[in-house]
Amino acid sequence: MVDYHAANQAYQYGPNSGGGNGAGGGGSMGDYMAQEDDWDRDLLLDPAWEKQQRKTFTAWCNSHLRKAGTQIENIDEDFRDGLKLMLLLEVISGERLPKPERGKMRVHKINNVNKALDFIASKGVKLVSIGAEEIVDGNAKMTLGMIWTIILRFAIQDISVEETSAKEGLLLWCQRKTAPYKNVNVQNFHISWKDGLAFNALIHRHRPELIEYDKLRKDDPVTNLNNAFEVAEKYLDIPKMLDAEDIVNTARPDEKAIMTYVSSFYHAFSGAQKAETAANRICKVLAVNQENEHLMEDYERLASDLLEWIRRTIPWLEDRVPQKTIQEMQQKLEDFRDYRRVHKPPKVQEKCQLEINFNTLQTKLRLSNRPAFMPSEGRMVSDINNGWQHLEQAEKGYEEWLLNEIRRLERLDHLAEKFRQKASIHEAWTDGKEAMLKQRDYETATLSDIKALIRKHEAFESDLAAHQDRVEQIAAIAQELNELDYYDSHNVNTRCQKICDQWDNLGSLTHSRREALEKTEKQLETIDQLHLEYAKRAAPFNNWMESAMEDLQDMFIVHTIEEIEGLISAHDQFKSTLPDADREREAILAIHKEAQRIAESNHIKLSGSNPYTTVTPQIINSKWEKVQQLVPKRDHALLEEQSKQQSNEHLRRQFASQANMVGPWIQTKMEEIGRISIEMNGTLEDQLSHLKQYERSIVDYKPSLDLLEQQHQLIQEALIFDNKHTNYTMEHIRVGWEQLLTTIARTINEVENQILTRDAKGISQEQMQEFRASFNHFDKDHGGALGPEEFKACLISLGYDVENDRQTGSMDSDDFRALLISTGYSLGDAEFNRIMSVVDPNHSGLVTFQAFIDFMSRETTDTDTADQVIASFKVLAGDKNFITAEELRRELPPDQAEYCIARMAPYQGPDAAPGALDYKSFSTALYGESDL
Repeated sequence: MVDYHAANQAYQYGPNSGGGNGAGGGGSMGDYMAQEDDWDRDLLLDPAWEKQQRKTFTAWCNSHLRKAGTQIENIDEDFRDGLKLMLLLEVISGERLPKPERGKMRVHKINNVNKALDFIASKGVKLVSIGAEEIVDGNAKMTLGMIWTIILRFAIQDISVEETSAKEGLLLWCQRKTAPYKNVNVQNFHISWKDGLAFNALIHRHRPELIEYDKLRKDDPVTNLNNAFEVAEKYLDIPKMLDAEDIVNTARPDEKAIMTYVSSFYHAFSGAQKAETAANRICKVLAVNQENEHLMEDYERLASDLLEWIRRTIPWLEDRVPQKTIQEMQQKLEDFRDYRRVHKPPKVQEKCQLEINFNTLQTKLRLSNRPAFMPSEGRMVSDINNGWQHLEQAEKGYEEWLLNEIRRLERLDHLAEKFRQKASIHEAWTDGKEAMLKQRDYETATLSDIKALIRKHEAFESDLAAHQDRVEQIAAIAQELNELDYYDSHNVNTRCQKICDQWDNLGSLTHSRREALEKTEKQLETIDQLHLEYAKRAAPFNNWMESAMEDLQDMFIVHTIEEIEGLISAHDQFKSTLPDADREREAILAIHKEAQRIAESNHIKLSGSNPYTTVTPQIINSKWEKVQQLVPKRDHALLEEQSKQQSNEHLRRQFASQANMVGPWIQTKMEEIGRISIEMNGTLEDQLSHLKQYERSIVDYKPSLDLLEQQHQLIQEALIFDNKHTNYTMEHIRVGWEQLLTTIARTINEVENQILTRDAKGISQEQMQEFRASFNHFDKDHGGALGPEEFKACLISLGYDVENDRQTGSMDSDDFRALLISTGYSLGDAEFNRIMSVVDPNHSGLVTFQAFIDFMSRETTDTDTADQVIASFKVLAGDKNFITAEELRRELPPDQAEYCIARMAPYQGPDAAPGALDYKSFSTALYGESDL
């Protein structure tokens, strides 16, 4: 016999205590009762509540006892012998109890009550602190507690709406049924019913012809309550269990009395519950379909916008029309940087979010047994990826082209300036030379003058030969400008051609004048050797000084510290030759002084100038002074450039230091995410939390990337094009960062989809871990996908019988594996090929973990099917093969009713009625043709 006097139980029955757990709640009666407020057994019953409970419980018992031809008058007296208590339990359960004892002694009564209590306990009810002795002794509190327990078990426990507990389910049922009625707000089972409108609303919702609800007044609760009680008793066979005056005059009506009476309405209208259940199923299916359609529309719109942006951007990146100046090309480079910093990053996020939305949509479609979503032509994820790849190829080529163009224009500007400088020097030297060569002064000159003219001409020819290199340099620079497509090549070529033509003309004139002078050479007798020696040494020295001045003023362009140090070394070498040059200058001047001394000592009257050269000591001294001035200027220019190159080297090292940290960090994070995606550490929620923390740590690293971008900006502004201190370029870092963000987002989405799959299919955490462990075991290369043979082995390891397309169910997985090994079991090719077509619809030869989970969840869980939805519509249609718009509007919420009406085809069967709609083809279409 059950021990009804457990001394240490926490539960004690009272006015605020609860009852058993409903079927939908998943617990025992004790669990449900433990959720209610406790009632201390030592406290007295509230008189008003006790009165309400006595009347309600008595009426409830009599509503069942009258079926056996009897009733009770006093609830705590009439159950004392246990006979009517056993009879009540037989009537409400439909089962036979043990034969009662008919004796009048106390022991007979206790035995009968114990038989009744044993029967209640056999139904899973824990009767704590309620014993047979209290019932036999007429303990009102315990008797009411026992009857309430019976009511909970047999009248309320099986009430469940949307998987709630019994009490919550009954309350939710009342709320839904009374929701359309004004002045009704059911929140509990006590004061929400005091004005009587809720009772009338329940009746009117199911039997509108019995109640004129619009004529009821909230300020007349007694009339409202009596109206509902009388109509329920007269038309619904629900006995009057409550008194209107007691409810109105009680601050808080007894909850158990109200629940008992309301449960009678629930059971009276249970016939309509089947239709409500069917309507709920249909609403759920339609809501899923509507949500999926919205997701499809959003995907199409977002995909179109992204593809249109790519279509507009690629032609801009493929435009390779060069500009004429560095400034214009640098503006193009700045526009490209603005695109990389401002315009592209949001599109990277859009692309990633689009892929995530697409995967989530496909998961939802699979979970609801809907056909996979196929985007419209040209908007597939692969189309977006192809367009994105084309975009990034165009980006890379565009940036390389911009930098090469800037280098080319920089080189062109340098060459053009060098051409103009050398051309100006040459033109200044040739000025007047043609006129000089055309003079016929030798015709009237003396012999000494003729000899002087010959020597002068020889000096000129030496000078002319010395200038040959400059002319060749000018021509070479012009040729290089042409080859590099310099925009002002026409003027350069014109000027170069003029110089070359003039040079040829000078050569011809020089040759002609020499021939003329040589004709009179026989007339020449003497020549002042000192002047001749002076002229011969002064001319090359003068040319050396001119070349030195030209070199000291020559423009230079370098890109590395090594190049500028080479120029500085060459300049130092030049400065080391200056003492020798100074000695040569003094020697040349000494020759001139010696000639003057001899003339003076011999009273020779000189004409005042050296007839063999125009290079006077004053010119030599002036040019030497100029060289002396240009040397420190050259020193300063080289030091400035050296400082600039040192700054550039600092920028290179600064960028390299940061890049050499960021690059490996990104690679390490990529590898860690790869490991996380195949490991099983904790629940899916733990993994999701870990991944999101990981994502936050990645986002927090963004300032390091921004710092690198700033350093890269400084490098580009300084026109630095190479960096030997690092193998990482900004392009590598950007691509790696974008891949890292995309990978962590996709990994989070995969876990979210697994949670969605688990929750939607009711997969336990243990099952999910077993699926992941099996998948990882056969994923030998940790690539996140299984080949066909690996997938087949994985199915076998989980006990999946591919031959019969079902779970074995008769043995655990270890026993099943042993059986497979011992019998040499092999999977059927036809069935396995069918499964592969489900998990690998694109025939890629690989099965992802998400596809594997979707397949296993379909095989191990129960989901809505087309047949179930058809059956639900059939209930709403009153067992007809069609349904009408009026029926849909009556049974479904307005938006879902109109959704069905707009999509259902007219019914074409022989029993069709006007306005008949075909719900079967509509239901089948929701799940795809495969469910036909």
